[in-house]
Amino acid sequence: MTETALNPETPGPADQGGRGGHDTHDGRPRSYVLRRSHFSPAQRDALARLMPRFGLDASGPPLDFKALFGREAPVILEIGFGMGDATARLAQRHPDVDFIGVEVHTPGVGALLRRIESDNLGNLRLIEGDVLTVLEQRIAPGSLSGIHIFFPDPWPKKRHHKRRLINAQFLTRIFSNLTEPGYVHCATDWPDYAEQIAEAFQQSPFGQPVLPGTLAPTVDLAFGPVIRDRPETKFERRGLTLGHPIQDWIGQRI
Repeated sequence: MTETALNPETPGPADQGGRGGHDTHDGRPRSYVLRRSHFSPAQRDALARLMPRFGLDASGPPLDFKALFGREAPVILEIGFGMGDATARLAQRHPDVDFIGVEVHTPGVGALLRRIESDNLGNLRLIEGDVLTVLEQRIAPGSLSGIHIFFPDPWPKKRHHKRRLINAQFLTRIFSNLTEPGYVHCATDWPDYAEQIAEAFQQSPFGQPVLPGTLAPTVDLAFGPVIRDRPETKFERRGLTLGHPIQDWIGQRI
């Protein structure tokens, strides 16, 4: 896949936009795969008008969160927010927490920018691009209070499992970006992916993952409300319609 696939009008592989996948490009892991998608005039307008105000570059020096949001507050990174409805609801519910969403699906970025404007979400910023670049360049070690990865692309075919985003290597990579205490919250509706995620946690510095209701007191006290009221997402609703069980896993850096 070439970088020209970032143009929303350039056809990409058939896939569900907004779900973090795992592919390769020039021998380097990539956290997404694109699909054809309609880019509405309203989304296009929001991208042009609001990205300069609420958007951040995927590459560059580490972000200064205090300067970016104008305050000291916990910062949570969401990887692959899709069309952004759940992200917007979290930002609304928790005005005392700052959020950064990373998404490669341009119509989704435009849709969430519209929500930021309409709902006056001053605690939310967006990055359009590959999260691996963002983690390498823009997120300083020990700076995030939490990382959300809700319903990443399941790559259901067995031969494609190696493309799944969440594995021990990836969890080890993001561990250093978290504060102490800090957490990563993953959710999936695919049972075999849930098993893989649980194993990946055990093989990473996080160790044994926990369920949302069994957090250690230190993490629960500081960030429990953000974790426990995870909004239902579009992909979650689709999974429920198909009869898939929803499973959440949380790893803690304590």
